[in-house]
Amino acid sequence: HADSVGYAVPSVDLGVVAVGDDPLTGELVARGANVTGSYWNRPEATSATIVDGWLHTGDVVRVDDAGRVHIVDRLKDIINRGGENVSSVEVEAVLLSAPGVAEACVLAVPDEVMGEKVGAVLFGGADTVDVAAVLDYCRDRLADYEVPQYVTVVHSALPRNAGGKLLKGRLREQVRWGEPWR
Repeated sequence: HADSVGYAVPSVDLGVVAVGDDPLTGELVARGANVTGSYWNRPEATSATIVDGWLHTGDVVRVDDAGRVHIVDRLKDIINRGGENVSSVEVEAVLLSAPGVAEACVLAVPDEVMGEKVGAVLFGGADTVDVAAVLDYCRDRLADYEVPQYVTVVHSALPRNAGGKLLKGRLREQVRWGEPWR
């Protein structure tokens, strides 16, 4: 099962804490002798992450019927748009399947009314990104509240770490959102 990170090891207890309205997913928590009990000289980080002996991982997961854990998203990457939780991973998957999109990163855009709105940073590789066509493509595949309202097209590959993971923190610092597309 390539889409799974596997099972809990025998010496670790895992739990799933509800994050939103979806009863099938939640934040992964862990406790056990080999799970850290604190951060060295960082009491604020410890109290924010370890609650009643459970380490809150920040990973939003689902556990299948066989007990395999599947990572759905990172908690800090869930966008809260007017009370609706939007999975950045789900929106990125749709964007990456859109014609002309080589790379995509979905980020929360602060909004005074909705709390957050959905923003997308797109790179087309050798292609020019037709933003209107990409948004039409998204509207056919996503709920209305999941469709990006802000889109920035960049002309170079998105920043990644040595393991190939998108550096969302760097993009959050660099992107300057313009006017919404709709």
